[in-house]
This record gives sequence, C-alpha cells and structure tokens, in this order.
Amino acid sequence: MEEKELDEQNVETAETKEEPTPETAESEESADSAAEAEQKTEASASEETKESDDKKDKKKSFLGKDKKEKANKLQEKVEELEDKVKRQMAEFDNFRKRSEKEKSAMFETGAKSVVEKILPVVDNFERGLAGLSEEEMKQPFAEGMNMVYKQLITELEKLDVKPIEAVGCEFNPDLHNAVMQVESDEYESGIIAQELQKGYTYRDSVVRHSMVAVVQ
Repeated sequence: MEEKELDEQNVETAETKEEPTPETAESEESADSAAEAEQKTEASASEETKESDDKKDKKKSFLGKDKKEKANKLQEKVEELEDKVKRQMAEFDNFRKRSEKEKSAMFETGAKSVVEKILPVVDNFERGLAGLSEEEMKQPFAEGMNMVYKQLITELEKLDVKPIEAVGCEFNPDLHNAVMQVESDEYESGIIAQELQKGYTYRDSVVRHSMVAVVQ
C-alpha cells in the first residue's frame, strides 16, 4: 500500500512539473514578443539602411552625371573658343598678306610714277650728249653732264629700272610701240630697224614702251 501511494505521488509530481505555471507562460510570451520586436527593429533598420544606401547611390549617380554634363559643356566651350581663335588667326593672316600685297602694289605704282617722271630728264641728257662733237665732249661742262648722266643711269639700275632692247629685235607689242614702217636691207620683216624713243621697265612691268620703226 505504501509503495502504491508513493507511485501516485510521483505521478502527480511529474504532472505538476509538466504543467506550466501562468508566470512561466507570461515570461515565454514576453520573450517571444521581445524577439519579434527585435526582429522587426532589425528589419526596419535594414530597410532604412537599404533606403539610405539607395539614396546615396542615386545621389552619387546624379552628381556623377551632373559633373559629366558640366565637363562635356566645358569641353564644347573650349573647342568653340579654339575654333574661334583659329578663324581669327586665319583672318588676320589673310589680312596681313593682303595688306603686304596692297602695300607692295602701292609702292610699285608710286615708284613707277617717279621713274616715269625721271625718264624725260634722261632723254634730255642723252639728246644733249648725242648732239656734242668729240671736241665738245672733252670740255669740262660736257664731262660734268656725262658724269651726272652716268650717275643717274646707275641709280636707276639699282632700282631695277632697265632699258628695253629694241634695234635688231623682233617686234613685241608688250614692249614696243610701232610708230612707222620702214624698208631695210639689213633686217627682215617684223624686225625693229630704228628706235625713236627708248623704253624702260621697272622690275617686271613696263614703265614706258619703246617707240620704234619696224621693217615692213
């Protein structure tokens, strides 16, 4: 009997141990709620972190794109300015060349005008010296005239003023001005037999055409 009573008491004790008390249940529920809250907090924090990272990535992407656009616009502006400078330099170079050409043309025009006015003086010297005899050429006055004439011709040669060849040459309308035709046993037809007035060139242009007589 005593053994049976002891077995019953052990069973009751075991059952008592197995059945949770209200305090234990509440504690377990609190732990579960805390765990769930912690999980929610962690999930919320993770979501917030993810959103923050996404915002940062978007901001970086936007800033990078903005910087790239600014760099492209700056490069376009630099290229535009370089092209403008190149155009201005080309225009200035063309203006300089054109100015030099016009200046050279004006100088040649002025020089030709001066030479053209000097040529009659040369003609008078030549006529005056040609009309003197050998004895008169020995006179101091004639010698002085001859020296001045030679000096004048030398200075004209330095300026690249040269007489045009005429007698014995074929008639060239670019250099000669035929004022008459003559017969000649010495020259063939079309050849200049006589020079009536000497012509001159300045550099590559004619200052005065030669007045000549051409064999018919």
